[in-house]
Amino acid sequence: MTSEQARRYALDGSVQAWPSTTGLVVVGGSPLKLFRLTPSGAGAFERVRSGEPVVASSLVDRLLDGGVIHPIADGPAPFDAEDVTIVVPTFGPPTHVPSGAVVVDDGSSPPVDGASIRLERNRGPAAARNAGLAATTTPLVAFVDADVELPDGWLEPLLAHFADPRVAVVAPRIVTAPRPGAISAYEHTHGPLDMGPEAARVRAGTRVSYLPAAVLVCRVEAIQELGGFDAEMRYGEDVDLVWRLDDAGWRCRYDPTVVIEHEPRPDWRAWVRQRVGYGSSAGPLAVRHPRKLAPLRMSGWSIAAWVLAAAGRPVTGAAVGVGSAAALIPKLPDVPARDAFRLAAMGNARAGESIAHAVRRTWFPIVLVLALRSRVARRVLLASIVAVRHPLALADDVAYCAGVWTGMLRERTLDPIVPDITSWPGRSARSARRDT
Repeated sequence: MTSEQARRYALDGSVQAWPSTTGLVVVGGSPLKLFRLTPSGAGAFERVRSGEPVVASSLVDRLLDGGVIHPIADGPAPFDAEDVTIVVPTFGPPTHVPSGAVVVDDGSSPPVDGASIRLERNRGPAAARNAGLAATTTPLVAFVDADVELPDGWLEPLLAHFADPRVAVVAPRIVTAPRPGAISAYEHTHGPLDMGPEAARVRAGTRVSYLPAAVLVCRVEAIQELGGFDAEMRYGEDVDLVWRLDDAGWRCRYDPTVVIEHEPRPDWRAWVRQRVGYGSSAGPLAVRHPRKLAPLRMSGWSIAAWVLAAAGRPVTGAAVGVGSAAALIPKLPDVPARDAFRLAAMGNARAGESIAHAVRRTWFPIVLVLALRSRVARRVLLASIVAVRHPLALADDVAYCAGVWTGMLRERTLDPIVPDITSWPGRSARSARRDT
């Protein structure tokens, strides 16, 4: 996006703002950050909030990269459908093939009829996508899984994001197609590829930390610059690509205004195998991206409050939670005291659900062994199970956890189970800088 172009943006659902003596204080994004805006910067922010187009600037860049604002894809796109090559990797006959797609047969036996490219042996989806990428001559490529059916009008809203020259990847929302059976019914609300209803800047350690490769529209220049997908990875190659692009300074966007369906697993054996496979990517990803897979990122005070509650001291735990929330008030002098306290208190309250999630998906073997001898561990284990909102979610999490430990043992790393104890809110020197 050039400096002359203006674009509309939407505020992230986390954003709150208050007037200050120097302009405006904004808290939002993922993870939460604090921004102090000068009167000029506050004016630009208010134009964004009112839905007016604004031109690119350093402030807009910082708010985009912080996940505070998200582009509204209603402007002119620099590309059209003729600029996109659709690549469909497949092992066995594909369920759906978009018109004009480059079908890459990943060593199927018998070979897939009509495939554009054939790999002599099965090498995995990353290698198959790279083969399709090598045959691409257009500026954009759309990687589409063989079990995905593309609806009319799916591409145009995604192409509008490429008006920003730093955008490398855009993905739509992927939901499970409604089919008979319990698997489809469960995945309708717990789909492993569904990143939720809110737009996001995609980055490790944030609300949307990766993009599934079921449908990815990519700038060819950007992914070729990084050598494409890592062909050594059978699972997690999409996560790895997004994180490498982010590290290289490219932007990765999630746009849930476009919703695309994929087929559920055909049976329970395939369902469990998929979940274990997803979890097994944690080890290889940890080797390639140290400290990016922490199962838990939160304030030490939040953890202390919940540990005390699990130890049978709920009053003390609540006191720690309230005290830590109150201690934040003087650290945010430009934020009304009530709002500062509420932000911290809500973070402490939600920490319990995050801890339970980490127990089920990464720490389950450890807590299970400790529960044989520790009353506190038994309480933690029971609480994490009780917190499950769907009967199949526990099996889902445990299968994923089995994959995590399999991947860790294979790669000889403990990185995926090490928590990241942070402070709140995230404030860097840049966060405190006044913006014009």
